[in-house]
Amino acid sequence: MRVLLKLSAGIDALNELIGKLVMWLVLAAVLISAGNAVMRKAFDIGSNAFLEIQWYLFSAVFLLGSGYVWLRNAHVRIDFIASKLSKRTNTLIDVAGMLLFTIPLCLILIKLSWPVFERAWVSGEMSQNAGGLIRWPALLLIPAGFAVLLLQCLSELIKRVAFLTGHRSEPMSEGQAQTEEERLAEALALKAQSSAPEAR
Repeated sequence: MRVLLKLSAGIDALNELIGKLVMWLVLAAVLISAGNAVMRKAFDIGSNAFLEIQWYLFSAVFLLGSGYVWLRNAHVRIDFIASKLSKRTNTLIDVAGMLLFTIPLCLILIKLSWPVFERAWVSGEMSQNAGGLIRWPALLLIPAGFAVLLLQCLSELIKRVAFLTGHRSEPMSEGQAQTEEERLAEALALKAQSSAPEAR
């Protein structure tokens, strides 16, 4: 289990790095979008390449950032249900979800999207829009994004199994076991408990 936990830590570090790099893509997309709008409105100059690079960047943020979001426990959860269940029960549900849904979905989408990228790479497929961009970088983002998500899923699975077998005290990354909302709710509950005797 120690070796698997080291592997998990390595995957976490990789997705931490990818997440920080992806944040800069958000800034790039905003600057390109603003610059494109100014050029179009002020000087009546437009570029399909600049329009397309915006959705390339958006796709990169969305797909490559998915592993980082999971690492940070910032994905959508049904908190009002999860909060009523024990940590062990939530962990078992997580493990079942990863094994039955996330891992198979990632593998299927990587398998289906790779040949599409490969054909675009070999043929040098270009955008149908005049002055548009080459297509393979955008198509590569699909298998790359699901590969990143699959890696993080494996990391999270290792952490959950380690928690269930007593090798870890928390099922998620240290400091990320709770969302910001959960930490706030816990702090408010503690404050309410400590002030309750004074009210009596």
